[in-house]
Amino acid sequence: METELKKALSWEIDNFSERTDVMKSDTFSTGGGCNWFLCVYARDYLSMCLKDVNTHKLKPGWKRRVSFCFVLLNQSGKELFRSPGRHRLFCAETPTWGLGRTLPLTKLKEKGFLEENKLTIEVYIKVFEVVHAGKSTENDVLDFNGFHIIASQANPVGDIFRHHPDVALDVIPKNQGVRTAYMNLLLGLVETLRKSPQSLSVSELRNAQSELTELKEAGFKLDWLNSKIEELSLERKKVLSDGPWVKQLEEHVKIVELTLSDLNVELNKEKIRSIISSQGRIKNVELTLSDLKVELDK
Repeated sequence: METELKKALSWEIDNFSERTDVMKSDTFSTGGGCNWFLCVYARDYLSMCLKDVNTHKLKPGWKRRVSFCFVLLNQSGKELFRSPGRHRLFCAETPTWGLGRTLPLTKLKEKGFLEENKLTIEVYIKVFEVVHAGKSTENDVLDFNGFHIIASQANPVGDIFRHHPDVALDVIPKNQGVRTAYMNLLLGLVETLRKSPQSLSVSELRNAQSELTELKEAGFKLDWLNSKIEELSLERKKVLSDGPWVKQLEEHVKIVELTLSDLNVELNKEKIRSIISSQGRIKNVELTLSDLKVELDK
């Protein structure tokens, strides 16, 4: 595919080993009203992404179908890295495409690897389709790492491949319809496992385990999801086991509160009885004194 592409950008970055921020190229054009820029991120790996300059100005339904590849060169023009050619749909749902990993940053910053500490990046592009305005692109089909998905799925699928780049390296089915069905199953499984433990039912966890087994049998590498299911199952059991205990404790507190309330009532009654009794004794004393006075008067 690279032989069909035309060089659209050659960008020399000086003092590369000292760069720690995001690097942005000058704007470059490929005709048809398409103006681009390249962003380079110096993290664990050198990452690059291509974006249309005017995405914030473009009308609803805009899209560009593009093939591209990236090439890294040293000062002498020696090729250090060449990405595979990629065919991508740029649209409102997926305005940016690129490459998460090229060469490790530690390799690029090794003494002597880059002559004069300069890195050249070349971008080769071929634009197949340009639409400046049209119907919604959310259901447009695009190819993502060998899977046909719709544009609205690009972000969640991209997240999976970004965090687990080898997830689909050994997928067995080659039929696109079957591969699409498996990818939809994987997206649904990931969405299910985002729920909180207390909101997941036993049947949902059972179905999740069954779907995980089916995907693994198809060749997907999903140990990370297996760990997630185990974690959610344990957390759910803990929540359920804690629930009755908390309820029992609350009921016990209520019983104690009622008992204390009853004791207070009895105590108040006793106080009243004591007061009445005291008043009775005082009355008796008063009557006795009155009787003695009468006897003395005689």
